[in-house]
Amino acid sequence: MRATVIQLEAGAVKADNIAALRHLIEAAITADHPDLISLPEMWSCLGGDRAQKLVESEPLPPQEPGEAYAFMRETARQHGVLLHGGSIGERVGDMLYNTSLLFAPDGTELARYRKIHLFDITTPSGAGYRESVLFGAGSEVVVAEFGGIGFGLSICYDVRFPELYLALRRRGAEVIFVPAAFTAETGRDHWEVLLRARAIETQCWVIAAATTGTHHDASAKPRATWGHSIIVDPWGHLAAALGEAPGFATATLDLAHAGRVRQAMPVLQHRRLA
Repeated sequence: MRATVIQLEAGAVKADNIAALRHLIEAAITADHPDLISLPEMWSCLGGDRAQKLVESEPLPPQEPGEAYAFMRETARQHGVLLHGGSIGERVGDMLYNTSLLFAPDGTELARYRKIHLFDITTPSGAGYRESVLFGAGSEVVVAEFGGIGFGLSICYDVRFPELYLALRRRGAEVIFVPAAFTAETGRDHWEVLLRARAIETQCWVIAAATTGTHHDASAKPRATWGHSIIVDPWGHLAAALGEAPGFATATLDLAHAGRVRQAMPVLQHRRLA
């Protein structure tokens, strides 16, 4: 299976982000012929205030879906690819969720996941982030099966909580998605090492598509995201990587590799404390 991560410089206007994604996806399809495409976190609306996020968020089926959902579904169907939609803003009444979606090559929705761990932190520079002010938290661990492969869903800040990834592995994950809008400040030190650790611990392929560049938050403060989208193999090696520019990168996932690693080092069977 050939997998591609798409790295986007997203803003607060959904239509502009869709146009940019469409261009990158079509370029990746032409150049690399992937079977699977993964998008970044909150690509539908990154930045802006709550009112802007409400406008650009969408109800999900069984309600009538919006433009971002339709774009992902039709992209999967048009190109015949498994499409992991990163995450978008899901609207349920006046509540927002940071929600990830997975689509089959015929456009069927395979899974949806609401981000469990919300980013309420203060960085070393003193910059504060309070995701819980805007979004509700999910509670469900989600693994979807397609083509005999288990795909685990997570989002960004989740990567700091290894117990979630153990739960994904125990539910049959062989590939785990970690779409992100990781801050440049934390990403510089933690992004790659955390993703490689989660791959090594779970003995899964880890696919991490990220946003890059600068957007503005509700107070018009500039917020820089790290980029550096990567694909990590079950031994912790980088199979594909990007820098700071928007673009795409592709790797061939040898799914038998996870089986070989797990057989040689059966860490799940050796666990004693959890």
